[in-house]
Amino acid sequence: MNVLLSAALVVCWSSGFIGAKLGAGTAPVLTVLMWRFVPLALLLFAFAALRARGAWRGLTAREAAREIVIGALSQSGYVLAVYYAIQLGVSSGTTALIDGIQPLVAGALAGPLLREYVSGRQWAGLCLGVAGAGLVAAADAAGTTAPWWAYAIPVLGMLSLVAATVLEARSPTRVAPAVSMTLHTGTSAVLCAAAALVSGSAVPPADPDFWAATLWLAAVATLGAYGLYWLMLRRVGVTRVNTLMFLMAPVTVVWGALTFGEPLGPWTVAGLAVGLIAVAVVQYGAPPPRPAAVLRVGIGADARRGPVSRAGGERVPGAAQPRGRAADSR
Repeated sequence: MNVLLSAALVVCWSSGFIGAKLGAGTAPVLTVLMWRFVPLALLLFAFAALRARGAWRGLTAREAAREIVIGALSQSGYVLAVYYAIQLGVSSGTTALIDGIQPLVAGALAGPLLREYVSGRQWAGLCLGVAGAGLVAAADAAGTTAPWWAYAIPVLGMLSLVAATVLEARSPTRVAPAVSMTLHTGTSAVLCAAAALVSGSAVPPADPDFWAATLWLAAVATLGAYGLYWLMLRRVGVTRVNTLMFLMAPVTVVWGALTFGEPLGPWTVAGLAVGLIAVAVVQYGAPPPRPAAVLRVGIGADARRGPVSRAGGERVPGAAQPRGRAADSR
């Protein structure tokens, strides 16, 4: 199951870079982002009101505030940086490559901040992944015309996503996925809509390509990619999930070659192969992650018993019991 989810995450996340390039050719960045997030946020809040009210029961103000910050970092900050870099002329593959540095940063922080053990073999896999991403960079960056400083923008976006990942992983409780996705998207909708209105770029174009790109980004890159990212983060941990980022650059370059005619040479193919080896080393060269205490979503006996393992309904021995009303909401 984790293999299938990992493959889906790679495809959905890579699709965001392709959709960003499609959207950047039809409208300003803030216009694309506003119309990516606002309609989707309205749909998610409507779903929450009609079908998922139980998941919101017992949500504390502190938990909601934490999810708003995570949403601002993981969606607004990260996506705005990616889109702006692509609009400045940084290719979709190079942007994905810079994003691929994230595993090394997250791996370095996993030990001191998250107390997640990173073995020597995993470090070797992470370094191998950087080498594979470097092969892609050597082939891809040569043909771009973007200013040198534009390449620092995706770095800021990558750091924003790392910060959100660490904040979520350090959270003492788990918010239901439907709740977190709604709050993240709602936060991005408010921030991007406000920025678009202030800059005078809120009116969307009539170009069908704009709406096709926006629908793609909302359905695949937001619901698919971000939903799978947080799901996998809870299932297998920060190091393993972020190792999949090494595959984003090669996959995006191949996708870009097929969609936009971007160059695809032997170095790109070699980078893809090295990235696959790096993922295999990290994913299969380490012991399975220890079940973490999470709180079950829903109402009933299981919800009232408190923390359960990811694998099933058994309580985790020694796990801390939830406090207050939050015990009834997970």
